Order: sequence, then C-alpha cells, then structure tokens
Amino acid sequence: MNLIVAVDKNWAIGNKNDLLVRIPADQRFFRQETTGKVVIMGRKTLESFPQKKPLPNRMNVVITKKADYKVDGCVVVGSIEEALDYVKDYKSEDIFVIGGDSIYHQMLPYCDVAHVTKIDYAYEADTFFPNLDKMPEWKITEESEEQTYYDLEYSFVKYEKKA
Repeated sequence: MNLIVAVDKNWAIGNKNDLLVRIPADQRFFRQETTGKVVIMGRKTLESFPQKKPLPNRMNVVITKKADYKVDGCVVVGSIEEALDYVKDYKSEDIFVIGGDSIYHQMLPYCDVAHVTKIDYAYEADTFFPNLDKMPEWKITEESEEQTYYDLEYSFVKYEKKA
C-alpha cells in the first residue's frame, strides 16, 4: 500500500485543516499517482476538499467514527480495520493513503511505499507526518532534482520500507 503526502522541513502537513501550500506540480503528481486508484482518508480530509466532495475518478474510502456519516461517491467505514478489509481485494500498489494526520499515523505500518513531496520551508502548522528519515525501516529509493515554485524549493522523494 502507498501513502502520498507533502511535508515541510519539519514534516508538517497542515494547519487548521488546510494544506500548508499548493504547488501545482505537486498537485499534478498527486492526481497522476491516484487517478483510477483507491484513496483512503479521514473525514476531515474529505471535508477540506472543494464543496466537501470526493475526488473524481477514484474509489474514495473515508474513515470516521461518526456512525451516521454519509457522502455520495464515498465508501464510509468506521475504523482502520474496516478500511483494510474493504480494500483487501485491490492490488496494494493501487491503494493510496492521503491523510490526514491520524490516518497517516495509523496506516503507516500497513504501507510499504511513501511518496513524499519535501518542501524546504518551515510553515506554521498544527499537524505533522512521522519523520521517515528517523525511521530505520524506511529508505529513500528515488529523489527528484530540486524544483522551484516561486521562491519555494521542493523535491519528490520516494521512500520504501525495507523488506
């Protein structure tokens, strides 16, 4: 299973239920990687999308403790275990965990590939992703050249869990 995330230099991912920054190339990469695939997210991540609508051309799986929560175009489950059970018949490489904070932390043990956009800037933030550079079971297997969006430098980094 994959996860996909954009982090700042402190591994921050968001502030007040919003992204830290929108970088067009990162958004293109996200679309390219996840279109036609399964995306797993928490309720607050879904509610941060435009009109609180699911992502088009993807199977949207939303994890929430709200038992009566319903959204057209989404499969709503009540736990990590239910989400894993729901996606068990999909190919692992076709499943992407897309946030937020609590879902990333809970799903990390089930993932073996992490697509991380690393942004060389420290934002004011209230949510963070685990620092994979400090986790010996994760190693960088690919890294793009540094890119620039206005004055922001960033790179696409692929981590894989060691077998």
